[in-house]
Parts: sequence; structure tokens; C-alpha cells
Amino acid sequence: MSRSPIFESPAKESVPVSSLAALLDLVEDPVLVSDRSGKFLLANIRGKERLTAQGFTFGPGLNLFSDLLQISPRAIEEQIESGHQQIDARYECCSGAAIARIQWLPDADWLAVSLEAKAKQIERAAAAAPQHTVQELLQEREITYRNLLAAYLRLQEVNRQKTVFLASAAHELKTPLAVIKGYYDLLLSGSLGKLTDKQRDILQESKESCERLVRLVSMFLNYSALESGKLVLHLRENDLRDCLGELATRWREAFVRKQVRLETTLDSNLPIFKFDYQKVQQTVANLLDNALKHTPAGGNVHLRAELYFWERRTAEELQSLDRRRERTQAPNGIKVSVSDSGSGIASEHHQEIFEDFVRVDRSSSGMGLGLAIAKRLVQAHRGKIWVDSEPRRGCTFTFLLPIDNS
Repeated sequence: MSRSPIFESPAKESVPVSSLAALLDLVEDPVLVSDRSGKFLLANIRGKERLTAQGFTFGPGLNLFSDLLQISPRAIEEQIESGHQQIDARYECCSGAAIARIQWLPDADWLAVSLEAKAKQIERAAAAAPQHTVQELLQEREITYRNLLAAYLRLQEVNRQKTVFLASAAHELKTPLAVIKGYYDLLLSGSLGKLTDKQRDILQESKESCERLVRLVSMFLNYSALESGKLVLHLRENDLRDCLGELATRWREAFVRKQVRLETTLDSNLPIFKFDYQKVQQTVANLLDNALKHTPAGGNVHLRAELYFWERRTAEELQSLDRRRERTQAPNGIKVSVSDSGSGIASEHHQEIFEDFVRVDRSSSGMGLGLAIAKRLVQAHRGKIWVDSEPRRGCTFTFLLPIDNS
């Protein structure tokens, strides 16, 4: 192809090169013009500024391909011969990667190069991006909500299956453990023959392990009932002193074996009121078990129960200050507490220890369900439970039970 220093207009009129240079200066983007070999012929002001910023000087010795784009001239020529009149080539400029848009001018057989900065590419891409309508956004939100709901339901089903499995396993273990425990009691009673001291010690340790398994199975059954919403409270008029006294007698042997002193202080004025005898015993048993595990030999655990005024304000109580003062004179609840002289619990763990399967002390035994079950049983009685503790100063677990039936 022959080269010419001028473009020809559609009317075949010549345009001086000087006029072309002046016209290019009106273009906002950096523009360079070269021949097929890459030799630069023209450049507008911004094009020369761009070259200068990149360390080049516009002149006869500067080449489009070898200096600026650093690509083979043959690659561009092949695309032109295959019919492409516009070619985009990436190159490195002072502000990072940019695009050189090469336009072939067939009449003059020139290459017009428009340099685009990275920022302008981003603006162009943003302008070309589809604009989402409000309806589309609402549809996307609806799809996201349905996906989250489906995932939540799947998790709920997995949790239900876990609870069913736990309950089934616990039921299967309950009967054989009861039989084993019965045989231990029979052997230790001497009904089947006299035992040596060594045999008695071995059987006693085995019985303790069996009782630990029985408590664990009972805990699983209670947890399964709570999780499945099948917990039923048998509220009857009961004596809390008898309830806690019986429990303390049952646990005293375990405390003696570990050389921990168990003290019991039960207010003689505790009234008869409605509560679930077995569930309250289970709650206190979990607290005693927790205290025994974390109290070293030589320590002490104190079980207390006393009358207490629990200010659970209602709309009626707030109507009159005098009426409220009258109510404060009469206890409307019972406070039960279990204190120990163990290692204590840091304040940041006071809430999480009542969650399922949480154990602050990883070295201790248990599944981390005792306190969680105790909390749910207390709440089922419309009560509340909390812990007061500091590291190395022991713990005091306290729960309140209402007695006013309100």
C-alpha cells in the first residue's frame, strides 16, 4: 500500500497535515498516528504529554510497536488483513495497565491510536453495566430469603434428627443400666455371699461408674424432652424442705468419697407450694454435680433455700407506690443457691455456661448439658437462674421459684 501525507475526504479533497494536527489537538484523549511499521507521524498535545510521562520523546525515532505497546507489528497487521479495523491492545503506562485502541485508516493506510487510562476504562465499564431496577432488586431479595429459609429448615430437620437419635440411644441404655445397678446393689448387700474388702472396693467403684452413666442417660432424656417441646411439669403441692433434704441425703455419700463437706441450710418457714418435685430435684442435682466436679478435696459446698421477695412488677403493681410497698413486706418466692469453694468462673463466661454443650474447663468430665438443663427447668417453673463467681473464689449458682401462683 502507498503512503500519503494527507487523508482524502469523501469528496476526494486534500487535507493538509498541519490542519490534521490542529484537529487532533481538539480531542480530549491522547491520540497518536503512525504508519504500518509503527513509526509515529502525528500526535496531539495530550498524546505527547502521555508519551513524555512514560519517558518517551515524540519524534522520528519513536516506534508504536517496539517502544509503546511492546508487541509484534505482525500481530497487528494480521488482524488488519483479516478484516479488523479496530484493535484493542493492553500496555503498561505510568498509572498501571491501560488500553491502546488502534483504528486502521484504509485510505491513508495509517494507524490512529487512542490511549485510554485505567480510570476511564472503569467509568466506561460502569456506564455499560446494567442498571438494576427496583423490581429486580426485590426479586433478588425474595430469592435470597427463600434460600435462607430453605437452609434454616434443613438445619432444623438435622437438629430434630439429632434429638431423636439422642433420645432413642438414651432409652436403649436406660434399662440395661438399671439392671446392672441393681446387681451391684445386690452384690454389695451381701445377699449373694460374703465379699472381701478388695472385692467390695472394686464393686463400689464399678457402681459409681454405673451411677454416672445413669445420670448421663437421664440428662440426655431430659435434654431430648426439652428440645422436642415435650417437657411436662407435674405441678403439685409439695414441701421443698423434703425435696431438697432427700436429695442432699442421696448425694452425701458421693461428697464423702471425694472428701468434700456438704452443708445444708433450709429455712424452716418454707411454705408448701406448687412445683414439680422431680424436676426441681433434677435442677439442684445438676448444680450439686457441677459443684462437686469443680471443688477440690477439703473444700465445701453449701446448699441453701430461703424465702425471698422477687420484685416482678406488673401494670397493677405500678399503679400505686403504697400498694407496692405493702407487697415488698411479703415474700413471693424462694431462693435456692449452691455455693462451692472451687476454682470459680471468669465473668466473661457467666452467660455462656448455661448454653448447650458448653464447658469452660475442657479438662473436666461431662457433656456441658447440666447447667443448660437446669436453666430450662427453672424457666419452665417461671423462675430465673444466674451465677455469681470470680476466679479462685468459688461459685454461687442461684435460682428463684415463684410461690404466689401469679
